Amino acid sequence: MADESRKRLGRGLAALMGDIDSEAEAIERSRTQRRIPIEFVRANPRNPRKTFAEDDLTDLTNSIKEKGIVQPILVRPVADETDSYELIAGERRWRAAQRAGLHEVPVLIHDVSDKEALEIAIIENVQRADLNPLEEALGYQQLMEEFQYTQQDLADVIAKSRSHVANTLRLLKLPNSVQDYLSEGLLTAGHARALITSDEPAALAEQIVEHGLSVREAERLGQEGLPEAKPKAPKKEKDADTKALEKALSDALGMKVSISHKDNETGSVQIKYKSLDQLEDLSKRLQG
Repeated sequence: MADESRKRLGRGLAALMGDIDSEAEAIERSRTQRRIPIEFVRANPRNPRKTFAEDDLTDLTNSIKEKGIVQPILVRPVADETDSYELIAGERRWRAAQRAGLHEVPVLIHDVSDKEALEIAIIENVQRADLNPLEEALGYQQLMEEFQYTQQDLADVIAKSRSHVANTLRLLKLPNSVQDYLSEGLLTAGHARALITSDEPAALAEQIVEHGLSVREAERLGQEGLPEAKPKAPKKEKDADTKALEKALSDALGMKVSISHKDNETGSVQIKYKSLDQLEDLSKRLQG
């Protein structure tokens, strides 16, 4: 992809989203902005964003009820259909508007190709940090496979480093269980990158999630690997006298009694009760 093409896409996206304030572009936006019935708009099945946090949707719904939709939704006409538009960017606003009970939504209508629609959807979501790490990686992969983007092309358009793009794409090499943690927000991209070179990423990821490890702790775990499990010492068999004493005490108290001896002739006695009545009865006996 040529440098001029990359610059055009980056600037074009900013203009479409209302981030460039030149007079000519403002006039052009006002010409294409309309209010249409919300049922005329449909979701884009190729939108890279698949998950929408319930709390975020609830907050946005409440905001829309109070102030309406501040920024228009970006759509394109559906070919060969009347009064039908497909979302390019702004699906979260569209979902929240439905929850808020809006009958009409402000839209910017742009007649773009499938390629341009996917480019804008992916880049807009990345720039707004609306994608989880796995969705971002899948979006990059889709642009590279379908539209021959290079890693440098992506880095230029989304204003991130080439190493960021490369490291994000590497997340797709992780096992499915680790990718699921990423999708669910249980692991960050930093956690996941610490597992990429590990021989046992799934097991390490489980440890990170279970113990709530920080990225630095995850990096250390990735370098050192899981600690080897220590072999359990064989369970020492109780002698006949101990077993007999346990039985005698159990019969006398009506509760299960367990005696544990140590080599230095110390030990412990454990009494298990089945109800508070039994506990109260035991307490009276010990105090009496």
